[in-house]
Amino acid sequence: MADQLTDFITFVRIAEGGSLTGAAASLNQSLTAVSRRLAGLEERLGVRLVNRTTRTLSLTDEGKAFYARAARILDDVIEAEAEASRGQNVAVGLLRVTTTFAFGRRHMARLIHSFERDHPRVKVHLDASDRLVDLINEGFDVAIRFGSLADSSLIARTLCPNEYVLCAAPSYLDRKGRPNALDLLGEHDAILFGTPPSDIWTFADGRQIRMRGDLTTNDGDLAHVWALEGAGIIMKAIWDVADDIRYGRLEIVLPSVRIPNAPIHAIVPHSRFASAKVRLFIEFLSRQLRAKWENEVAPILLRSK
Repeated sequence: MADQLTDFITFVRIAEGGSLTGAAASLNQSLTAVSRRLAGLEERLGVRLVNRTTRTLSLTDEGKAFYARAARILDDVIEAEAEASRGQNVAVGLLRVTTTFAFGRRHMARLIHSFERDHPRVKVHLDASDRLVDLINEGFDVAIRFGSLADSSLIARTLCPNEYVLCAAPSYLDRKGRPNALDLLGEHDAILFGTPPSDIWTFADGRQIRMRGDLTTNDGDLAHVWALEGAGIIMKAIWDVADDIRYGRLEIVLPSVRIPNAPIHAIVPHSRFASAKVRLFIEFLSRQLRAKWENEVAPILLRSK
């Protein structure tokens, strides 16, 4: 087992340093020893992990997959030692988080920076993606998602409320009129987004409205830009548009109409839930987001109704 751990350390240093020479220097070993250990690891696994030429070194597909697992194992070892020596209230090691592009840019970037300042022994990688990421196979600790959890192999913790609203730029509403009933909504231009974009909007009372839209995209931020430009009405999470509504760049349409809620959750694999860095991160997010909801976001909804 000790030899395996040494193999992992050697391979991770090679992968992160991009060269055998750099790995040898960081490990204070000879180039021959590092090269020999890599060759032995490849022989034991029965796959080539690294493509080597006289000038370059790159990981094979198998090497990339092995690196992800090996790096996680080493990170777990470091974290386990820290928790054993300092208790359960220290965040140590690499924390891998995924969330949507819009929420990542508007909220998570700032919050993660603040968390990292408070916990100097943790490193955070934030992956922004609007696709449904496979947390377990892709090695993530936490996903920040909107709405209910379908996968029972994961654990969900509610961070804060969230409501969806219809909104549009005042310039569009001045030009096309402000609908005063849900039945009139289908006569308006809609900005549709998603993968794929859907032209059916569903409301809390079960009614569905088919919308017409000449502008569609897979990117919620692009749709947001079109809404600001006065291209039509958009359905968006209040967290994404709160500042625009506060400063008059967007206006809530049909504020009394309810749309199914989608609270913000932290989604965690069972194997990561006991980790101190994950627990402390979720507690931090919950405090920060609930305070922002109560003091900044929810009042916007109340003023519009």
